[in-house]
Amino acid sequence: MSGSPAAPVAIVGGGLAGIAAAVALGEAGHAVTLYEARPRLGGATHSFDRDGLAVDNGQHVFLRCCTAYLGLLDRMGVLDRVRLQDRFDVHVLTPGGRRGRLRRTALPGPLHLLPALATYSLLSPPDRLRAVRGALELARLDPADPALDRLTLESWLAAHGQTGPAREALWDLFAKAALNADAGQAALGPAVKVFRTALLGRSGAADIGVPDAPLGELHGTAAHDAVKRHGGEVRLSAKVTGIAEGPAVVVDGVPARASAVIVAVPHEQAARLVPVEAAPGRDRWHELGASPIVNVHVVYDRRVSDLPAAAAVGSPVQWVFDKTGVAGLSAGQYLTVSVSAAQPWIDLPTASIRAEFVPALERLFPAARQARVTDFFVTRERRATFFQGPGSGARRPGARTRWPGLYLAGAWTDTGWPDTMEGAVRSGLHAAGLVRRHLISGAAS
Repeated sequence: MSGSPAAPVAIVGGGLAGIAAAVALGEAGHAVTLYEARPRLGGATHSFDRDGLAVDNGQHVFLRCCTAYLGLLDRMGVLDRVRLQDRFDVHVLTPGGRRGRLRRTALPGPLHLLPALATYSLLSPPDRLRAVRGALELARLDPADPALDRLTLESWLAAHGQTGPAREALWDLFAKAALNADAGQAALGPAVKVFRTALLGRSGAADIGVPDAPLGELHGTAAHDAVKRHGGEVRLSAKVTGIAEGPAVVVDGVPARASAVIVAVPHEQAARLVPVEAAPGRDRWHELGASPIVNVHVVYDRRVSDLPAAAAVGSPVQWVFDKTGVAGLSAGQYLTVSVSAAQPWIDLPTASIRAEFVPALERLFPAARQARVTDFFVTRERRATFFQGPGSGARRPGARTRWPGLYLAGAWTDTGWPDTMEGAVRSGLHAAGLVRRHLISGAAS
């Protein structure tokens, strides 16, 4: 079962990390076989049909600074199927009818958001001033500093004069969405990465992008076509049950030779697949834990909002998106509510969630009080991300293992980014680069 240069590179896992690795290696002229246990590609970003409605399992957004993800879409030929804001612009709603708005200016970063903070109506004037000062101080931190991995975002905010209202109406608004943890849970290191790279980085870095097509087309069909276009093979419903030295993969009990192997599955699955001899620390990968996301889907018989997206404070609603056009709804309006750090909601029955969120949406969008809900359903990702709390950065492994030709990929590995689509793609590209060097050195020896 020894590896051979003639054998394809085996990529285990058809999420964004595996897709990125497969496309990159295919473009470089290497044969790949992409194994996915499910009958579709896309991993945690996928779609399904519900009575003719194209439903994404959740609202997945990206930012203009997500250059690796945008590059992957471009190489797959679907960059025109996403929308990016011309300028970062977020409407923030409250149940009482007060509204705030955060919109960047044309100033260079980090000055581009300071006018928005200075006039943010959901904060008191003293809190606005403290927010401006806090933003400038946060921009000076280094997200790679190991000391930041041991602290929570909340502890830093408290030490720098950011009050409870400011944390709820500003800092938690973005940290929770990006890290799937609130300020009291999130490690300071990845929080600094989010704020420095996006909100306090280049002036356009935080411009928000959303899919203009179902995720099943972007990360499923397009990915499948891209891998095959470069001569690769995609094997769906093919479960890899083991990895042998050589390297080789065991697929549904049958060994398959490989010139190299990239394991691009969630950390708990990777720990079961990767031999301990290749990764002695694998038994501790489970310590990364998991954090859930709940998405609440509400279809109305008429339009209730003119906003393409909005954030909310003082409400169980965190972020809400208009999915009417993308889903193919011809009449009425389809809203998706994305709830991060959703531990309080993940195990509640749908009826209980409906009893909370339908009235909450009516308080944010008064027109919903006159509308009829024609469909309501909930999608749940129990293990949407690893738990990005203090100490998590030190637990993330690198891409290399002790076995030559065996590499790790996934947003949970040490990418320097939080657990996001961008992090997943970057990990796949990094693993593909290591495979290329391995194959070149093997051919030269």
